[in-house]
Amino acid sequence: MILVSSCLAGLDVRYNGTNCLNDKIRKLVEENKAITICPELLGGFSTPREPAEIIGGNGEDVLDGNAKVVEKSGKDVTQLYIKGAYSTLKQAKKLNATLVVLKENSPSCGSLTIYNGEFTGKKIMGMGVTSALLKRNGIKVISEELFATTL
Repeated sequence: MILVSSCLAGLDVRYNGTNCLNDKIRKLVEENKAITICPELLGGFSTPREPAEIIGGNGEDVLDGNAKVVEKSGKDVTQLYIKGAYSTLKQAKKLNATLVVLKENSPSCGSLTIYNGEFTGKKIMGMGVTSALLKRNGIKVISEELFATTL
């Protein structure tokens, strides 16, 4: 089974209440070949919500207690991101997921790049919290960009 970010399947769950529809991913969900998941909603967030970025590192650093996830207003939401990551891991294991396709750049889902923590739109190399946890547990995680080139 493939798990995919809900926003990529067209669900309006992004921080700003929108989606990032990817037609190939939506089709997989419609054909029951993929299941949607949103780590941030699993962590307890609602939609819409404030944008958040990782400060002081990347998702691996967050999991190790050396960085945090902070909303633009300054509120520390690290624990909600960690909760969402572990809930996603639980679902991936339950479904025996062979692949997880997550939205690039997100503080949860980014698999290659995330925003730099300054809320300026600048990206850096690094994984989000959920991607880092899934990879640590041997689950293959790719971005929607890489997924588009593999099919």
